Amino acid sequence: MAAQTILFDFTLDAGKTATSIQRQEVARIVRNELEHVFTQLELAYSMESMDNGYFSVLHENKETIITCRIFQQGLLTINVEYYLAAGKEPVLSLDTMRTMELILRQKLDSDRSKYLPPIKRGGYIDIYMTSSDERIIEYDIDTLVYEARSPFQKIQILHSKTLGNMLILDELQNIAESDLIYTETLMGRGIENYEGKEICILGGGDGALLYELLKEKPKHVVMLEIDELVMQACNKYLSSICGDVLEKRKTDQYEIIVGDCVDYMKKFIAEGRKFDYVFGDLTDIPISDAPIGECWDFIRTIFEHSFQLLKPDGKYLTHGNGTSCLESLQLFEEQLRLLKPKVKFTTTKAFVPSFMEEWLFYQVTFA
Repeated sequence: MAAQTILFDFTLDAGKTATSIQRQEVARIVRNELEHVFTQLELAYSMESMDNGYFSVLHENKETIITCRIFQQGLLTINVEYYLAAGKEPVLSLDTMRTMELILRQKLDSDRSKYLPPIKRGGYIDIYMTSSDERIIEYDIDTLVYEARSPFQKIQILHSKTLGNMLILDELQNIAESDLIYTETLMGRGIENYEGKEICILGGGDGALLYELLKEKPKHVVMLEIDELVMQACNKYLSSICGDVLEKRKTDQYEIIVGDCVDYMKKFIAEGRKFDYVFGDLTDIPISDAPIGECWDFIRTIFEHSFQLLKPDGKYLTHGNGTSCLESLQLFEEQLRLLKPKVKFTTTKAFVPSFMEEWLFYQVTFA
């Protein structure tokens, strides 16, 4: 159950909406057509402005609200909104929406028209998230599997019909059962040789990276994850991507340390501990105009400490962001070029199913 918002857009010749009389005629045509679908339609309010065009609010039984706006520049928008209770049929079917659009397009002699299926707002399950460059994505989520709030973040496991269970942290998709390609690209499977190597994972609370790395027979892996509750949720509901590695906190092959990774990195540096690989499986690159703020400071801190932990021939591997976020990726690479001692980097790309976009991954070594 949720509020349903249906959007119709029509592009008209601006010469047909330039005057008040012309806009009133467009409004009349729209209302006549709407009355074929909403037989008890009534006008609640209308406003005509020489500068801003025409606006009206109509309703059917005060339950379905329709707003109509005609812009002087030739754009017509119609928004239909109503509450759909569980088990009830929608007010408009997709076929009815399509028919309405086609008829109005013809009667208005519209150059271009578009309708969007209902946007579902305020439901128990949030099916909308954003891409890395902040485009809206609608998921086929049908079940809220798990929800809790840790001292650090909101944690959800949602089930998607096509992607399986998905880990959502603070309303952002992190990984799904469909996303083996993310982990394999991050670790460079088939390119990097982990056998007999010492590895440090920063973050990685879903357990997927640790699980896949252990298949490569490393000497030892230490994982630094701050959120115990994330690991408990993933162990129970995402075992298909993490196996049983989150069942224990320490074995001969690996150790999971629950705490702030920066604190433990400082401890390892003081002890003179070195790794062949350090993985940054932490925060995404911020979407910003300049590398300033708390997130960028954190990224620089991770860089500084990671390279102090690497052996001379070691490698730092991390995810970047969506490949469409060019400015943020450039800022990230500028920060890499500022590091001392100097580093060099390569990149790889992969389309990540649950992100619904292509992501960039970095492989960084000492220059």
